[in-house]
Amino acid sequence: MDSGFGLQIQTGPALYTSLNKVRDLGVIIDSELSMDAQTRNVACSCFYQLRQLRSVRKSLPTDARCTVAVAFIVSRVDYCNGLLYGVSVAVIRRLQMVLNAAVRFVVGAGKFQHITPVLRDVLHWLPGHQRILYKIAATAFDCVCGTGPAYFKHVCTAASDISVRAHLRSAERRDMLVPRTRTELGRRSFSVAALAGTLFRHICARH
Repeated sequence: MDSGFGLQIQTGPALYTSLNKVRDLGVIIDSELSMDAQTRNVACSCFYQLRQLRSVRKSLPTDARCTVAVAFIVSRVDYCNGLLYGVSVAVIRRLQMVLNAAVRFVVGAGKFQHITPVLRDVLHWLPGHQRILYKIAATAFDCVCGTGPAYFKHVCTAASDISVRAHLRSAERRDMLVPRTRTELGRRSFSVAALAGTLFRHICARH
């Protein structure tokens, strides 16, 4: 997919043109990694599904509406949402609006009714930002346990596995080795975002 052209690079007789946006595995990645186009696409798709579902809402019990909302809406919001770590608040807010609309569909709340307590206490859904953190932390935990993707295995290294760090307190606490980075893009990488997060340490402590 391409919605614009970037720089053109001449290498011998060949002319290469960079693209401002590409689609990979259904995810739209822009040249600035803002993920704005991706979240706009997800929001548009989800609101379309909600409009279609409203016609059968009254025919479904609450449990069935919740199942339908998870299948058609929440699953789209959660798909590859780990890529949204570190994006702007405005981008995350767009997905939160989708989740709020899904909650209103399930419980029949009005457009201007406050639904945060319902989302948290009734449906037990995490807000948009916390869903991203949980996805990253859970993936990192799977990698540590050996059940995660094989291509992430080299990313999760325990401090106790490194001879020069085996005697440190970080090894006793079962801390993971977090790579150093000086750039914002580096802080958004999986190896840094997952292992440096407090949620990952809480999950490990409970297991």
